[in-house]
Amino acid sequence: MCEGSMDELGKKIGKVPVIFKELEKTDPLMHEKILAFDHLVWDDGALTRQQKKIIAIAIAAALRDEHAVYAQIAGAKNLGVKKEEIDEGLRVAFLLAGMPAYVYGKTKLEEAYK
Repeated sequence: MCEGSMDELGKKIGKVPVIFKELEKTDPLMHEKILAFDHLVWDDGALTRQQKKIIAIAIAAALRDEHAVYAQIAGAKNLGVKKEEIDEGLRVAFLLAGMPAYVYGKTKLEEAYK
């Protein structure tokens, strides 16, 4: 994969993990398969890429995965997702995963949209 493709991936997902960048060199076949699956998951379908980002942020907040929350919010911002849309997604996380998930996600959202 060329560097431009990594840049494209970074815009799409927010931040490309270092391990994934290294995987391109250490295990090119695995890298290719993960990238193909990434396209399958994130490309527009019944849900838009933006809607999928909101879901991903809510899941990451429910899991309290700091790296994933920041990366998904960055990707959402790159796609033009509004702060208010993400906040609604975090309300769903609150309903299903409890107040800690909402507070965690909301804190990260406020930090990212300063």
